[in-house]
Amino acid sequence: MVRFSSDGLTGSNHHVKGVTSSPFSVTNCVLQDYVRRYNAPVRGATRTLQFSTAAGTGTEPLLVLRYVRKTKDNRTILGMETFPQSISKLPVTYNSELHDEATVKRMPYRPLGNTGLDVSILSYGASSLGSVFRQTDDSESIQVVHEAVKNGINYIDTAPWYGHGKSETVLGKALQGIPRSSYYLATKVGRYLPDPAQMFDFSAERTLRSVDESLARLGLDYVDIIQIHDMEFADNLDIIISETLPALQKVKDAGKARFIGITGYPLENFRTVLERTTVKVDTILTYCHASMNDNSLADYLPYFKSKGIGVVNASPISMGLLSDRGPPAWHPAHRDIKDACAAAAKFCQSRGVDISRLAMEFTLSQADIPTTLVSTASLKNLNKNIESVYKPLTAEEKAVQQEVMDRFMKPLNNKNWEGVEVGEHRKQLQASAATS
Repeated sequence: MVRFSSDGLTGSNHHVKGVTSSPFSVTNCVLQDYVRRYNAPVRGATRTLQFSTAAGTGTEPLLVLRYVRKTKDNRTILGMETFPQSISKLPVTYNSELHDEATVKRMPYRPLGNTGLDVSILSYGASSLGSVFRQTDDSESIQVVHEAVKNGINYIDTAPWYGHGKSETVLGKALQGIPRSSYYLATKVGRYLPDPAQMFDFSAERTLRSVDESLARLGLDYVDIIQIHDMEFADNLDIIISETLPALQKVKDAGKARFIGITGYPLENFRTVLERTTVKVDTILTYCHASMNDNSLADYLPYFKSKGIGVVNASPISMGLLSDRGPPAWHPAHRDIKDACAAAAKFCQSRGVDISRLAMEFTLSQADIPTTLVSTASLKNLNKNIESVYKPLTAEEKAVQQEVMDRFMKPLNNKNWEGVEVGEHRKQLQASAATS
């Protein structure tokens, strides 16, 4: 018999994964504010996790999982599972049939705000699966997703915009072979087609329809996080607050998403929306603001933490600025930023150092950033990214990194390109309207 009490759990003769324990007492239990949906015979099943942090006599500390299931006829089924607490050193996404324990333990995990999700510090951005940067082979893309998850990456991000549905479609195929409990998935609403006149739609009606379309492409009943994509492109933030976020609350209430997020490039927009909305926002996603050339996200982290907001960072190499190849032609950075980064890359080459490795370490070492998205459809690049997690910089690399910061990056003073892309989009809309 095991029962919950105000200060923990007590019980006796409880069966623990094939081992009957002696009478035991589990105290100091912390109930995470965390409801995890999982694959089960009953649609809409949920599981609530409760962890023991200390234990009494008779057994090793226990990891206690209390779960609640809702049946189709609205009956409630309660239950509990217990495991040796040694398993709690692994993320709850760990699956012994899928993962190698030592490999997963090598990946650090951090809490994503108040969501209760512990996410890998390196997460997988699925934009590459949509052939956004180059033509990709679907079979290799699927293999990359499998390898990412097997290596302990448990957070995956996609969107309808990436390949205009292709990323979600390919990702859906890849996920068919992976247990749903082994990853967290985020997708987005609001950005869709290449035609400037049809690219963005933040209306409630389109938002609700988009979620159903994404779930169909992904082959899932729900996503963990549903996000508004690049909200700075809305005519104004009023529609985000009055239409898009309330629509996402309906999505959450319907069980199609567990948490709500907002994404974009301008950092101050997050504060504006968070202060004005009555909808509970759980996460934010921004990009190119936790990099060697622009680390301005650090100034906002205390605010997000005070709100319990989980921060998802993306593009530690600043969309190619901090790479030997350099940025694509369309990159919106101002010329002085591009020149400084190109000079830094050339300097690194002269010292036999890969600037992208320095950039990855710079971002991943920031303990207040829960996770950083990196996208690739290449196994070689995936392995290189994973290596950045556990292979520390050499003394020479650290010295070069410091010199890069002092000589090339600090003079930029966190300069960014806010407004450039939005301004270009507005011009395209005006040109389209003039010719129609």
